[in-house]
Amino acid sequence: MKFSMQKNGFSGSLPFGDLLVSSDENYGFRPYQLLVASLAVCSGGVMRKVLEKMRMPAETIEINVKEVTRIEEEANRVAKVHLHFVLRGSIDEARMPKVMELTRKNCSMVQSVADSIEVVETYEIR
Repeated sequence: MKFSMQKNGFSGSLPFGDLLVSSDENYGFRPYQLLVASLAVCSGGVMRKVLEKMRMPAETIEINVKEVTRIEEEANRVAKVHLHFVLRGSIDEARMPKVMELTRKNCSMVQSVADSIEVVETYEIR
């Protein structure tokens, strides 16, 4: 992976396509947006696999980022992210605590930030 400086940020050519990153969202994704997206999508992908292995595959999983808390005095770092999963399908709610536990435990992005960012995960089944 390689990123090159541009006038308003950086661009990277990745196997799937180009990625524009900038501190100004008029010119690309902001770094914190990519961080939050990585937490959400990694968690969703792991949850999908866990549900499939537990023989209750989801028809859909929607992930809403309910809150992102940043601390301005500490270089505007991300301190907290609240991910809310909306699941559709034949999912046994009694088994969801185990699904949530396994999702958190096996998401590499959540584990990577475990000591520095509070990641709150909630869900609902529709």
